[in-house]
Amino acid sequence: MDKIQSGVFGLNPLLDGGIIEHSTTVVIGASGAGKTTFALQFIMRGMEVGDDGVFISLDENQKQILIEAKAMGWKNINEYIENDRLVFIDASGEQFSNFIKVELPDFVNEWKGTKSRIVIDPLTPVIWATPEKYEQRELISFLLKEARKVGTVLCTLEEHGPMGDLSGSETIIPMYIADCIIHLKYRTIADVVNRNLQIVKCRSSRHSEKNHNYKILGGLGLAVKHTGLPVPKTTKITNQFLSKFEKQALELPNPVRKRIRDALNSLSDNELKDVDPEQLLEDILNEYRK
Repeated sequence: MDKIQSGVFGLNPLLDGGIIEHSTTVVIGASGAGKTTFALQFIMRGMEVGDDGVFISLDENQKQILIEAKAMGWKNINEYIENDRLVFIDASGEQFSNFIKVELPDFVNEWKGTKSRIVIDPLTPVIWATPEKYEQRELISFLLKEARKVGTVLCTLEEHGPMGDLSGSETIIPMYIADCIIHLKYRTIADVVNRNLQIVKCRSSRHSEKNHNYKILGGLGLAVKHTGLPVPKTTKITNQFLSKFEKQALELPNPVRKRIRDALNSLSDNELKDVDPEQLLEDILNEYRK
C-alpha cells in the first residue's frame, strides 16, 4: 500500500507512515478542535509535493477558508488557485442530494485519473439533508466512492454529543464507511484547554491506539505530541534552535523552509507551553523526508 504524508506534524508515525493513498479519512471533533486546520494541512501538503487539490466546502465560503489558510502561513495559496491546481467548490446552502448526485459526477469525470487530495468540510450537512438512515448511507457512500475516483479523501465531521462519545447518530454511518477515523477531543476546564487526538481505526494499517496531546501552533497548525516523551523545563525557541533548524532543513524546498522559519520565529512562549522544541523540529523534518 502506498502512503502519503498527512501534513500534520507528528501524525505520520502514529499511522505507520502516513495516510493510505486513495482511502477515506474522517476527522471528528467538536467546534474549535481544529478540524478545518487539519484539512488545510492535508491539502496544502499535497500542493507541496505536486498533487492537485479539491476543497469541497459545505459550510464556510471560500473567502473565509482562504483567510484561515493564510493565517497558517500559506501566503501563496492564491497562486495554486490561479494555476488551477487547487479548486474550491462552494456547496454551502445547496440541496446536497442534488449536488452529490448531479454536479459531483460531472466534476469527477473531468478530474478522474489525476493524483489529487480531496477535502469535504464538513460532512455533517450531508447527514442532515435527510432524516432517513438508508438515504443518508446511500448519499455518503456515493459521495465518498465518487471522490475516491479522483484521489485521497479527507472529510471533517462535527461532534455534537458528549465529548468522547462517538455513538451519536451523525457519527455512526461515517465511522462504518470510512477507512480511517481520527478523533480530535477538545475541551476547556477552568480556562485550561486540553486537546487529545486518537486514531479510532485505520483499515489495512497498523496505528497507535493511545491518546496523544496536540497543540494548534500559529503558522504551523496541528502538532501531535508523542506519548511518553519527556517535556523540557524550558520551551522557548532560541536562536540556537533556529540555527539548528536552518542547518537540518536544507533539503526542504525554499518556500516551505521560509514558511516554517517564519512560523517558528513568531511562536510565543505561551503557545509553546508543554511543547518539546526538539521533537517539534524532528516532526517537521520527518514530514518532508522521503
